[in-house]
Amino acid sequence: MPLAEDFQKIVDSLPPDWTQIQFDLRINEEERYVELAPIVAEVNAWPLSKANYHWRFNVAREFGHAAAPESVHGNLAKLDAEGVTGEILVREMRSGRVPIEPGWGRPESVRREFAARYSQ
Repeated sequence: MPLAEDFQKIVDSLPPDWTQIQFDLRINEEERYVELAPIVAEVNAWPLSKANYHWRFNVAREFGHAAAPESVHGNLAKLDAEGVTGEILVREMRSGRVPIEPGWGRPESVRREFAARYSQ
């Protein structure tokens, strides 16, 4: 299965309140590691040395210090276009987290919209 399609199946299977996932990618053609490293670096994947997997990705749904799911999907589609095969392993999934925003000095409409968007 192509990597982008595999990733999309993972995202589609997540609960509706997911906020972040972390997954590892292992490629089958290890000799192409150096060639593919700049591609995965576009979404801030970092190399895993001395591990069975080659890169770790952080993906954030709406907020946080991670890549957007659409960007990661496009990045994995680039790898698919290069003919790369591999395996994705989800390491961690977080849900139910909300960003912390100060409400003082903001109009009531902004506070209500924030509460509606991130209500739990």
